[in-house]
Amino acid sequence: MQQIVDLLSWAFILLGAFFLITGAIGLIRMPDVYTRMHAASVIDTTGAGFLVLGLMLQAGLTLVTVKLLFILLIFYFTSPVVSHALAQAALAADVEPMLAEDRRSRGPAPPADTAKTSELP
Repeated sequence: MQQIVDLLSWAFILLGAFFLITGAIGLIRMPDVYTRMHAASVIDTTGAGFLVLGLMLQAGLTLVTVKLLFILLIFYFTSPVVSHALAQAALAADVEPMLAEDRRSRGPAPPADTAKTSELP
């Protein structure tokens, strides 16, 4: 039974490390602040979650597991808040996203066809 727990915990730890490495590559490869922030925040939360889950399985039912659970909960609540605050700060500093095409030059979207919806029985 202990071997199964060890294998499962190491699988979670390796999966978390894989997600963190993928996020680091995303930080290097992405072109602008917003896409880098998205890659870092999503993959960082997932990778750290798997790492802490693997560490919790390694620790067993001890006080260390409770502390790791609190760390995991704090991380899951603060990571999205921090990434949202960074995005708002980038918008406030007028950092423009790099787009393949300028979508603002097209103008507003055409209105939806409201004639069909107004004739409901």
